[in-house]
Amino acid sequence: MPQIWMTYDELAVLMKCDPTDARAVAATLPLDRRRSRDGQTRAKLSPSLVEAFMQSQLRLRLEDAVDACTGDLLAMHDRMVGTSVSRAKAAAQ
Repeated sequence: MPQIWMTYDELAVLMKCDPTDARAVAATLPLDRRRSRDGQTRAKLSPSLVEAFMQSQLRLRLEDAVDACTGDLLAMHDRMVGTSVSRAKAAAQ
């Protein structure tokens, strides 16, 4: 299982709460916490939180892939409509 360390702000996004609540949860669980060189405190995610993080990242990638495919399909549709309009104009002449 990978080690993932998050700031309270990042943890709050993952848990859909505010950073104060995320800090309280990190203390309650208890998650390992350390101050990083950048001055921010980070909490090491538990295995269940790592799983939730990985699922959220997978969901984001899938949504991006679906959006890209939708854009490709719309572009192909526009090209096909343009081609059939050009052929209809050529046949009419």
